[in-house]
Amino acid sequence: MRIIITVFCFLFSSQLFAQNTKDRQEVLKVLSRQNENWNKGDIKSFMEDYWKSDSLMFIGKNGVIYGWKATLERYLKTYPDLATMGKLKFDIQKTDFHSPTTCWVLGKWHLTRPEKGDAGGFFTLVLKKIDGQWLIVSDHTS
Repeated sequence: MRIIITVFCFLFSSQLFAQNTKDRQEVLKVLSRQNENWNKGDIKSFMEDYWKSDSLMFIGKNGVIYGWKATLERYLKTYPDLATMGKLKFDIQKTDFHSPTTCWVLGKWHLTRPEKGDAGGFFTLVLKKIDGQWLIVSDHTS
């Protein structure tokens, strides 16, 4: 009986690991796509990986903004041109799956901006798997 339980636990944990690895790759694809869209100067495409909901939460140095549209408007106002946007580089420090449908990401960001001066900081994201797609539901960037 002990062997059966051990084998069952091993198989179950192997399935969870495989799923977690697949989901981690999907989350990293979201971040890679965001990086690419930013570096093309395409904020609207960058925002496609955010949850299109009034419950989306963005936390920055000026406080909390709720909603996809308000977050888009904040990005467009803060980064009005390519010189201000610069070239983005993410350094993902950690991904942590709290459930099969929730992931927390810690990372560093850096903008190379020869005309405006470089900028950078840290971010934490909460992503949820909604209708089979990983979307950012909370973004805390400083």
